[in-house]
Amino acid sequence: MIVAVAGNPSVDKLFEVDELHAGQIHRPRQFVQLPGGKGIHVAQVATALGAEAIVSGVLGGHAGRWVAESLAAHGVEGRFAWMAGETRSSLSVADWETARLTEFYEDGTPLTEDEWEALESVVLPLLPRATWMTLAGSLPPGAPRDGYARLLAHARLAGVSVALDTRGDALRRTLGGAPHLVKINAYEAEELLGRTVAGLDDALHAAIEVRSLAGGAGCAAIVTAGEQGMAMADPEGNVWRGFLAARGRYPVGSGDSFLAGVLVAREHGEPWPVAIALGMGAAAANAELAGAGMLDPERARALASIAEVVRH
Repeated sequence: MIVAVAGNPSVDKLFEVDELHAGQIHRPRQFVQLPGGKGIHVAQVATALGAEAIVSGVLGGHAGRWVAESLAAHGVEGRFAWMAGETRSSLSVADWETARLTEFYEDGTPLTEDEWEALESVVLPLLPRATWMTLAGSLPPGAPRDGYARLLAHARLAGVSVALDTRGDALRRTLGGAPHLVKINAYEAEELLGRTVAGLDDALHAAIEVRSLAGGAGCAAIVTAGEQGMAMADPEGNVWRGFLAARGRYPVGSGDSFLAGVLVAREHGEPWPVAIALGMGAAAANAELAGAGMLDPERARALASIAEVVRH
């Protein structure tokens, strides 16, 4: 089972307009509202791909109740802690003319220490059944700076593998706990390493360095580079490149879908190259449909079958 911890859940809203013009009124051609946050997307995609997954996080208010009810209506199991405030919203505006996406993300309502501890009390009883736990997304305001590191330590004691997908201070503080898999994008790698990651060669070297920071042997690191593909240093130190020539209009959530695909394949005992291919297939399938974390699982597998994964 995959336990997906959503550090900072949200209500995701996508407006699609013919062309975006600053300062003008727009009449969207399409509007989609879905539960959001990286951990939630991981659980949604993992469930769609046939894995057993449970999502957890801290929700609040009317928006939080809507997130929980919507996930349940779509067959995604959730175990949530609750806070006094409202769950945040995230807005994406898709420009049909240019195929560009403009995004607006709220920081979220600050948590108290007790509210974060309530999340821990929800997550810890799930660990005996889990094989993987994901720590995905930013930490909400008010959360302990070592919040993810604390959960990682509990998971390791329980013998659960941990996949980490966050950025900034939360990433730096949690790497020292030796997560089993780190998945970040090129921009997040630049923040962490303090240098430019401007292509697949840079991503490859970044993955090697991130693996070292995460503990080296036994740890894996993946750096995604958008349309250029991805690079991975696996737990044995082998280095892989992956590429899939498929492009969709809706890339939000594709990184989360990639992570879900990788973990589902690993849950089924597949080797890393097969897991990478399913991750890329899931990412590309997500980008074809409006709404993050939404994909056709058969389309994801079909795209995975044509993904290129080569050992460097």
